[in-house]
Amino acid sequence: MRSARAGKGLTQADLAKQVGASRQTISLIEAGAHNPTLRLCIDIARALDTDLNTLFWEESEQ
Repeated sequence: MRSARAGKGLTQADLAKQVGASRQTISLIEAGAHNPTLRLCIDIARALDTDLNTLFWEESEQ
């Protein structure tokens, strides 16, 4: 998510404002320390012009 946000030239505060969240929430999500609601995930994906899989899918290490 951090790279997608930075790629759009947005700060955490910019993204937070667009999706109705706090900057701290965005920071915690990027750090993997907060599990956002599905609604917030969808809003973030739309704000960043991407999809949920691209933003949040983690490849498992085998």
